[in-house]
Amino acid sequence: MNLTNLILNTDSYKFSHYLQYPPETCAISSYVEARGHSDHAEVVFFGLQMFLKEYMSKPVTLADIDEAEAIVTAHGLPFNREGWTHIVKKHGGFLPLLIEALPEGTLVRRGVPVVQVVNTDPACFWLTSYIETALLRAIWYPSTVASNSRKVKQIIQPILEKTCDDPAAVLPFRLHDFGSRGTTSLEQAGIGGAAHLVNFMGTDTVTGVLYARRYYGAEMAGFSIPASEHSTMTSWGQEREAEAYANMIDRFGGKGLYAVVSDSYDISNAVSEIWGKQLKDRVQAAGGTLVVRPDSGDPVETPVQVVRQLAYAFGTHLNAKGYKVLDDSVRVIQGDGISPADIGLILGRLEAFGFSAENIAFGMGAGLLQRVNRDTYSFAMKANARQDTAGVWHDVFKRPATMNLKASKAGRQAVVESYIGLEAVRADQLAGRANFLQPVWRDGRLLVDWSFEEVRARAV
Repeated sequence: MNLTNLILNTDSYKFSHYLQYPPETCAISSYVEARGHSDHAEVVFFGLQMFLKEYMSKPVTLADIDEAEAIVTAHGLPFNREGWTHIVKKHGGFLPLLIEALPEGTLVRRGVPVVQVVNTDPACFWLTSYIETALLRAIWYPSTVASNSRKVKQIIQPILEKTCDDPAAVLPFRLHDFGSRGTTSLEQAGIGGAAHLVNFMGTDTVTGVLYARRYYGAEMAGFSIPASEHSTMTSWGQEREAEAYANMIDRFGGKGLYAVVSDSYDISNAVSEIWGKQLKDRVQAAGGTLVVRPDSGDPVETPVQVVRQLAYAFGTHLNAKGYKVLDDSVRVIQGDGISPADIGLILGRLEAFGFSAENIAFGMGAGLLQRVNRDTYSFAMKANARQDTAGVWHDVFKRPATMNLKASKAGRQAVVESYIGLEAVRADQLAGRANFLQPVWRDGRLLVDWSFEEVRARAV
């Protein structure tokens, strides 16, 4: 069985849709957007290129058709063997589709199309909506993770600029991806992990680094540091807790940053007594930077308290903006159950105590890569136009009387620059304006290959 059989990468009800269109139909156009309205850019469009390279670039075969027909008919649905055979014989198995998209990394308001799809072969009018399941999934998830990650960046950046001497150097490493184990699959970890790296450069999701490399040519999109976990610390036993920490200093203390989880027994004692007294001189003499990680307790109060304890034990200096910075030998990372709201509260509390935001970094796990769904930004793919055999386009739309939010756009779409940013207009009303929806895929061929650097540069 071929689990990547593109014919089967859809919803069950799609198999019968080729029989449901008006008989004179020769083309269907559909678009993808985050539904609703907003005054400011809030969605980062990202991830389509991964889907195009991984799935759309592999042709459907006669063997795929045979397999799909057996499964679909047994599943209780009609199967469009004639249509799929036509695709194999006439198009070499590549889907005859034109996909237009905004440049990846583009920031858009809700209600602005990010993708538009139309069939290029009149015999395959049914194909546009057929791929909705796979295509929408390929867009909403990475775009949502990238958008949420950027929102955290927007929380951290202002206070970092206010309290840190070199915020541009510090910001890329303020949010670390701890989410790999919290995802449902390796593929999700790769897609979501790459999406986070659009905004930051800290990650423990190796798969995300690999996806950024494979699909966007990023030689190394993210970085990590040596770090302990509870098993490596508690295996020494509580009576040897200080030895466990000392081993971390000996192994990694002279090689830059290294993180040590310090709440296995009593975080307050670990910071004030073990790190702050017993091992203080060794930490400072090693030359590296110890990053203390509290992993339990109140998510706001605990990390603030740890910063204050380290300040008491190791000392601080004032930066050029008048805020306290811990001794270069110590920093803090908070990664237990952290939320964007918590991050804002922590940074606000630290500022109130006179500390620079550079003293602390954050880690997010399932909250970053898993605690999202299609409704987070209301992503949807809807048909917007039908072309008949005479070449005339007809508007296609819906206007539910009971829910205006689900109203869809009518007519082929374009995206133009206006005084409020990017906005949607009908393609037949462009009036010479540049259309930001660019052809990126046509009939099995990738037309644009965005680099990760280009994506990052747009998503600022």
